[in-house]
Amino acid sequence: MENLFRLVDHEDFFARRCIMVNGPVIVGAGPSGLATAACLRDQGVPFEVLERADCVASLWQKRTYDRLKLHLPKAFCQLPKLPFPEDFPEYPTKRQFIDYLESYAKHFEINPKFNSCVQSARYDETSGFWRVNTVSTTGSTRSEVEYICRWLIVATGENAECVVPDIDGLCEFGGEVVHASEYKSGEKYKGKKVLVVGCGNSGMELSLDLCNHNASPSIVVRSSVHVLPREIYGKSTFELAVFLLKWLPVWLADKLLLLFSWLILGSIEKYGLNRPSVGPMELKNTQGKTPVLDIGALDKIKSGGIKVVHGIKRFSYGRVELVGGEVLDIDAVVLATGYRSNVPSWLQDGDFFSKNGFPKQPFPQGWKGNAGLYAVGFTRRGLSGASCDAVRIAQDIGNVWKCETKQNKKRTTAGHRRCISQTF
Repeated sequence: MENLFRLVDHEDFFARRCIMVNGPVIVGAGPSGLATAACLRDQGVPFEVLERADCVASLWQKRTYDRLKLHLPKAFCQLPKLPFPEDFPEYPTKRQFIDYLESYAKHFEINPKFNSCVQSARYDETSGFWRVNTVSTTGSTRSEVEYICRWLIVATGENAECVVPDIDGLCEFGGEVVHASEYKSGEKYKGKKVLVVGCGNSGMELSLDLCNHNASPSIVVRSSVHVLPREIYGKSTFELAVFLLKWLPVWLADKLLLLFSWLILGSIEKYGLNRPSVGPMELKNTQGKTPVLDIGALDKIKSGGIKVVHGIKRFSYGRVELVGGEVLDIDAVVLATGYRSNVPSWLQDGDFFSKNGFPKQPFPQGWKGNAGLYAVGFTRRGLSGASCDAVRIAQDIGNVWKCETKQNKKRTTAGHRRCISQTF
């Protein structure tokens, strides 16, 4: 009897450490993972969602600043099968978007395995299954769990890890240095001189927030940048761009967008913001660089509230020396230097993803790989691109699932008939 109990305990131990998933495993419970899970639910396909944080949409909940709003109209940011509430504004706030995502997960009964960090995932050719190894933490308890599945959906997205550049002398600066993911509000920087490194949408908006809280921000614009108004004569610039690209070649759509921008914003070059030689939409399509949609930072630059500087040579205690020799006294540094994919650190697959963590095939082909591997949220086209991939992935898996389910039902029915015949 003692040996029997030992055997049961031994089997339970391995059952806890190895879980067979009847359906796909989705890695990531951000908007991309939630959208894919909802579409799979609509197809009747079971799934498991693994999330390293303790909540859905952890990037939005834990690594965004307070004043953040969606830069695009809500019609381009809602996920499949469930639109935003009608009373939401055209550009929902951070809190409203988080509420929407949480209600989205609840509506489609998506219950991720939180605090489950994927360490590795590899395809086992012998068994024909994916083996996903995770480390789960609950309080002080740490456990390792392996999930075995037929389909693996990578939904960790383009912004999984912070990019912190190696800048000469930064460790000697002595003042506060934070990544934009840690920045919440400019309130604590009142009266301080702050250097914002990076001139994308985040860098521009953080500089505006600092200025509004009576700080003195300087923004580093190392290279050229496209700045467009968020709206053109009452119409969303993004919506206008989508419309133009339906009827015109990219180069002509870019020329029209830049003409409208010049009419509204005027020349930005005299303020130290040089435009790239390639148009904004072409640059977005070819290099993934998103144009800045201005929501007020440009006016602060024009009035001198935000100072534009070009290139950092080195930091020293309380100072930064710029390319060209100018030296600025500063109190704090905010690194608005972006994020990157972390897929190469855990996915053992060299065919589908490149070294930068993005699918090798460009949009719209980059959603499906071999051996049941899929990717969602790597289109560089925001939430609308992720939603498009989510629908395709769910339909692709759903077609196989429904076909095999029907076959299994037929086999079961046929088996029952033979059994009854033999019994009588």
